[in-house]
Amino acid sequence: MEVHLINDIPDGLTRRAASFVGTHGVKADVRAVENRRPWLLERGVPGEVIDRLSAFQRRWGGLVLPPGPQYDGGPGHLNPTSPEEDSAGWWFEAGPPRTALPYSFVISPSGEFGIQGYEWASLHATVEGWVESLALSHHASLYAKQVTRLVGDDIEGIDLTGYEPVREVKGLADTWWRGPDSLVALYTGEATAMSFPRGRTALIYSGLDEWGLRGGVDDDG
Repeated sequence: MEVHLINDIPDGLTRRAASFVGTHGVKADVRAVENRRPWLLERGVPGEVIDRLSAFQRRWGGLVLPPGPQYDGGPGHLNPTSPEEDSAGWWFEAGPPRTALPYSFVISPSGEFGIQGYEWASLHATVEGWVESLALSHHASLYAKQVTRLVGDDIEGIDLTGYEPVREVKGLADTWWRGPDSLVALYTGEATAMSFPRGRTALIYSGLDEWGLRGGVDDDG
């Protein structure tokens, strides 16, 4: 797969995430959705759904980012494939996984980014939220004096009193919380999608100063 430097960073990201994408991301060549339109139409995919796949590809198609700390790193690259319909509407895969996983990365009919295993788990309300989460985990790991990992029932002992949600990640099953000198990332997507409570994970990045806590991003992202 041939890759290129990025010269068209998607808008709507925080300064931190835009810098992360521009510095650490590359673009891979992908097959254009529009070239597959006749084939998709023949198989019953409505034109408006193909339009949605094409729009996703124009914004995110081929984007390769460094791996995240969970879900074996996330998709190897972003690109829409495999549209399928159910009672909620049309879903499509967001991109292939980096490793063999028992679930897929999927975009819901309402645009949520999540994983589909035994059950559906919405990780973030938008793809932008997923990218923001990757950028924040990269940033926090650079500046934290200590990173603590908790799994399963141990995460219930985390006291988030005085913490505020990190809004820009648009968290659903996965959320970030900002305290006086630490960031807490809670990952519950695998626990939901795979009916595996032990899969709940928390990463606590402690010993952060103001730059480490925000990276130049204000409260509203």
